[in-house]
Amino acid sequence: MHLARRRILLGVSGGIAAYKACELVRRLREQGAEVRVVMTRAATRFVAPLTLAALSAQPVRVSLWDESAEAAMGHIELARWAERILIAPASADLLARLAQGLADDLLTTLCLASAAPLYLAPAMNRQMWAHPAVQANVARLRERGARLLGPAEGAQACGEVGAGRLLEPAELCAALAASFAAGALAGLKVVVSAGPTYEDIDPVRFIGNRSSGRMGFAVAEAAAQAGAEVTLVAGPVALPTPPGVARRIDVRSAAQMLAAVEEAAADADIYIGAAAVGDYRPQQVAPRKLAKQGGAGLTLTLVENPDILATLAARPQRPFLVGFAAQTHDLAAYARDKLQRKGIDLVAANEVGAGLGFETPDNALTVYWADGLLELPRADKRELARRLVEVIGERYRAVRG
Repeated sequence: MHLARRRILLGVSGGIAAYKACELVRRLREQGAEVRVVMTRAATRFVAPLTLAALSAQPVRVSLWDESAEAAMGHIELARWAERILIAPASADLLARLAQGLADDLLTTLCLASAAPLYLAPAMNRQMWAHPAVQANVARLRERGARLLGPAEGAQACGEVGAGRLLEPAELCAALAASFAAGALAGLKVVVSAGPTYEDIDPVRFIGNRSSGRMGFAVAEAAAQAGAEVTLVAGPVALPTPPGVARRIDVRSAAQMLAAVEEAAADADIYIGAAAVGDYRPQQVAPRKLAKQGGAGLTLTLVENPDILATLAARPQRPFLVGFAAQTHDLAAYARDKLQRKGIDLVAANEVGAGLGFETPDNALTVYWADGLLELPRADKRELARRLVEVIGERYRAVRG
């Protein structure tokens, strides 16, 4: 159990999701963690400090001006005690104050005074989460090293549906546990590409594919949980950044994805190409919306897109390269050919169509390398991604030492 005897400082800010802090404390202690809770004044309007004190078996701190605790500089002692600081829920107000470097209450003061890694689990209305001010604050906090856990998508207390839900306590516990684990990819820099690419025909139409990005995002999350510093290059998808991912770059076209991957992979140890990159793009993009031609057909001239894996494979100093092969038939032959033709280290192959691959919550993979293969049976994409990352870690150590 990676949380046994680990010292977790849980910050709780004001929001309806504060009630989940009770379950979170219970789960953390079940896994053997020592938990101390600090609440903002607003949080006490949603959950009584006495409840969290009973669940944590420790006094709950709320004020920086508690004379009995601060007689011996209690907030400094608490800041030094923590091995991890997790704020769940992290409200829009708290994110703003942390981004500005304010220390206007006990919780924000502790975040500045502690050297412990800071994990933030946002929870707020979907419109608030999408607001440019909030996103700017989140970007600034990421740049400073804070790890974002969530938010998830779904129904919200306000009746709306979208991104902004607090991750479930079990997910937050798993993310903290993973942060203490050595992990299959511990200490490595990993770049993951995910989702489709869109190639514009005119200002309103494009050529694309049915990739949802779920598998690639699951791989990015699993790599982060395995201890890697992960950069995610994402095509046009409506998915939140997975917990633990250090950096996300959003792109649209294959050319944009190539440029982003080349830059991110310059000092990477591993590149995992899980994106469904379009093979072709229109030779010319019309500057205006194309109109119907009175019954006449429309002919598009397509040209090949650059091959990201082959481009990286041609580098003198290249990362360990993992490709994906999605095919409707002759899967094994196609995967082996891709492995050899592109000169890459590993191929994860899966069938698509007939309820497999795209737009499904689960998948199955066969992983090929130069002198071996491994079947990963059908499972939820997050579980499948975890297994795949273990294989990647094993093969990387076998090849690179």
